Amino acid sequence: MKPIKFSKEETKAIVGEIQDYFRDELDQDIGAIPAEMLMMFFADTMGAYFYNRGVYDAQAALKERMDSLHDDLYALEQKTRHLR
Repeated sequence: MKPIKFSKEETKAIVGEIQDYFRDELDQDIGAIPAEMLMMFFADTMGAYFYNRGVYDAQAALKERMDSLHDDLYALEQKTRHLR
């Protein structure tokens, strides 16, 4: 897996979310640099867990769609003397 990279805009938004969390939930202020370091720590150490969860969810959604498509195609089948 390639390292998780965020654009400048995404980084700024994530840093803001971290700062809001610290302020709202922990009654502490955290600067932009420590917040970005925390973001990178989580991205580097736990990012793969979140990424994999997204892959698993996508696989499940795709399987569900494929099963539905299979059923739709089976319904289009014409009756013949040949049995499947």
